[in-house]
Amino acid sequence: MSRRAAEERIAAGRVTVNGRVARLGEQVEETDEIRVDGRLLPRGDDKVYIMLNKPRGYVTTLHDEKGRRDVTELLDGLGTRVYPVGRLDMDSEGLLLLTNDGDFANALMHPSREVEKRYEVQVRGEVTEDTLEVLRQPMELDGYTIRPARVERLETLPDGARLAVTIHEGRNRQVRRMCERVGLSVARLRRVSEGSLRLGKLRTGCWRPLSEAELAALRREIWIE
Repeated sequence: MSRRAAEERIAAGRVTVNGRVARLGEQVEETDEIRVDGRLLPRGDDKVYIMLNKPRGYVTTLHDEKGRRDVTELLDGLGTRVYPVGRLDMDSEGLLLLTNDGDFANALMHPSREVEKRYEVQVRGEVTEDTLEVLRQPMELDGYTIRPARVERLETLPDGARLAVTIHEGRNRQVRRMCERVGLSVARLRRVSEGSLRLGKLRTGCWRPLSEAELAALRREIWIE
């Protein structure tokens, strides 16, 4: 949070140090137990892994030259600095992992790990079986041939369809550009899973820590003990 917001919480008695109400300007040590609204803040060397249901209108870059809102503004109460694992463009929504564990993030994003990402995509335009077959084939984007995607029709709509698209890479705006290649425009794009991790019923704009079981499963998938 901002310094001003932090000072307001301290002044309101919502911050404690080792069980007592904190005072503005007091010094603390890394070994002190600091809580905000009863929630223990992780120490600097603690590894943090969280899932955010990213809404539209937020960027995943933490230093945006256009001054747009970034996803860390949604992490009120987290108490430590984290950064996104991969990206979702501003108009996309859904599952976004954030962490302060660089090794974990790099392993999860590396193409050799082949971690699947599943999206639910609402498109406008004519969606024939031939259209779907083209989407399933390798395509060249930015001089790079992407791997075949799994594409299925979830629902036929009056002006298009709702599709499930599963990819392995994370090229810039990959799913949107795949759809554009076959003459479809994307009305809504939502990531619903990454590897074994599922977005589930997490509300838009909310976040939660990964469970030990979820984290262990992801580590097995990316070959980290």
